[in-house]
Amino acid sequence: MIVTGEPVSGSIRKLVVNPTEPVSYQLPIGDQLIPINSLIGLQIRMDFTGNIYCIECGRKIKKSFNQGYCFPCVRSLAACDTCIVKPELCHYHQGTCRDPLWGESNCMQPHVVYLANSSGLKVGITRASQIPTRWIDQGAFQALPIFKVQSRLQSGLLEVTLKAYVSDRTDWRAMLKGNPPELNLAAERDRLYSQAGIEAGELKYDADSAAYSYLSNAEEVMFEYPVIQYPTRVQSQNFDKQACIQGRLNGIKGQYLIFDTGVLNIRKFGGYEISFCVE
Repeated sequence: MIVTGEPVSGSIRKLVVNPTEPVSYQLPIGDQLIPINSLIGLQIRMDFTGNIYCIECGRKIKKSFNQGYCFPCVRSLAACDTCIVKPELCHYHQGTCRDPLWGESNCMQPHVVYLANSSGLKVGITRASQIPTRWIDQGAFQALPIFKVQSRLQSGLLEVTLKAYVSDRTDWRAMLKGNPPELNLAAERDRLYSQAGIEAGELKYDADSAAYSYLSNAEEVMFEYPVIQYPTRVQSQNFDKQACIQGRLNGIKGQYLIFDTGVLNIRKFGGYEISFCVE
């Protein structure tokens, strides 16, 4: 429980989300989870101590990589391999995964290819077990599963095919200015299937694997975020440039805290040690 004027200190992690209406957020600081929805409308102060700790091994570092890792972990962990950003390059089936057990648990699992509307129509992928967390982390207003496949590689290959017809990017600045116009995602799904369906059916890379399942009856999901005021001009806050970030908390969307002084991407600063208080 946060008490006004009493700081909570520790390293931060990405916001923990719960798909309620509106979405519920908790901010991990050290070993505490701060229920931050209840602080919207209040003056918040966050002071960076100058200490950064790797979110994997815990070592103290001068600079973090990949949203919280030390350089040795980036070089060695399967979770930091290039194929995480470009899943179509997954090489587990070649026997060269950095950590086969991690690959079994994370990549050789059912994945979903989806359409979302965060700042406009986009295609994306996620492990089936990460729905709807992945959509919330991206600040999606609407989301719709369109294919289910058996591995990360298959989802990546399918995403590459669909990227010829729809973007795979979110304009984070536009996302933070409010909800985009509502789209008919089912109609967009049908359009994409008509345009790319034949190509998608040729993505089978293993004779013993099912290529994909087309989710023609999946239901659309919509999200409401706890925001009392969106910014008209999005200004990014950065602990590397300013040790103290403070202002009235106007809302939370995706992995961003929205202050009246600017927005802060919490996930970007995983492992940063801060002192957090309500003024």
